[in-house]
Amino acid sequence: MNGVGIGALAYDQRYGVGMDHLRLQPLRAFRRRVAQGHEVTLFASGDSRTSAELVRCSKRALRLNPEVRDHVPYHIIMLDEVRRRADEFDVLHFHIEQWHFPLIRDIAERTVTTLHGRLDLPDLKPFYAAFPDIPLVSISNRQRRPLPRRINWVGNVPHGLPRDLLQFSPEPKGGYLAFLGRISPEKRPDRAIDIALRARMPLKIAAKIDKVDQAYWTEAIAPKIAAHESVEFIGEINERQKAEFLGNASALLFPIDWPEPFGLVMIEAMACGTPVIAFRSGSTSEVIDDGVTGFVVDSTDQAVEAVLQAKALNRPCVRATFERRFTAERMARDYLAIYRGLPGVGTNAAWLPRVVAGSDIDLQGVA
Repeated sequence: MNGVGIGALAYDQRYGVGMDHLRLQPLRAFRRRVAQGHEVTLFASGDSRTSAELVRCSKRALRLNPEVRDHVPYHIIMLDEVRRRADEFDVLHFHIEQWHFPLIRDIAERTVTTLHGRLDLPDLKPFYAAFPDIPLVSISNRQRRPLPRRINWVGNVPHGLPRDLLQFSPEPKGGYLAFLGRISPEKRPDRAIDIALRARMPLKIAAKIDKVDQAYWTEAIAPKIAAHESVEFIGEINERQKAEFLGNASALLFPIDWPEPFGLVMIEAMACGTPVIAFRSGSTSEVIDDGVTGFVVDSTDQAVEAVLQAKALNRPCVRATFERRFTAERMARDYLAIYRGLPGVGTNAAWLPRVVAGSDIDLQGVA
């Protein structure tokens, strides 16, 4: 297969934390596809940064635009544009969960939809049961479990990062444990604080606080931080700050209490050579090579013990595992293999000039 015409749908997240940031990862794979000679058209917000052809579906990322009160009209505008231009592309790649399903029944055999969210919510089972032929891609095998068996899974593609995005740190200088993500009950920053206190190590928390979690922060987390000088709240950090924050940590704490579909921060830590200590939930057992890139634990007691053991792990080996399993290059190869297997695409390169990629208008594409 030579050049492929890909159509992708996507939008913006500047600070790199949360669901929107997860949707950026396939866009980094699209960047690799452009470099490999494939023609990629990205349907996204106007402030997206991309080497692909950009179709601007809103001026700014919706999540970051205070003037936007309702996201629905913008998604409808985007989907109408994609449907009108669908015949221009060999492959349509969607990252907008369920919005487009009724519109692609007649062209489903040349589409791919990557699901980024949790799939254990009760309303999702009847939905996916109603569209059993839509080609779907998961980001972890664990993510798939709640859905009915008769689902058209065409692949499982774990996320990947550009090899040079986060610098490897062979000798951390901070002597602290790191927590990176969101302040929310399911992310369990309270567990992270308890683990650090019991392990007698400083903890630095870099996290955003969404409005929906403000009460949890005020009532449950802020008082715990205020009561302990060894716990520091940094706030939200950007991509450029992550390498130093993660690279200087002795370990990343990932004490989640929900079925995490992937957990991008785990591979961000690995890219820096930093081991990960994660609770056994969702994808953590798939992402972490236990005893190599970190430890998967079942209790706070085990996590405290893992903190001590993590100091003995080989950080170059952690980085090497990242390079083998979780790069954007590997992710791009995985997706191209899936495109080749779509019944509506075939293997004749002569008629494969372009691909369309896409994700939520809420996400600024960076490809």
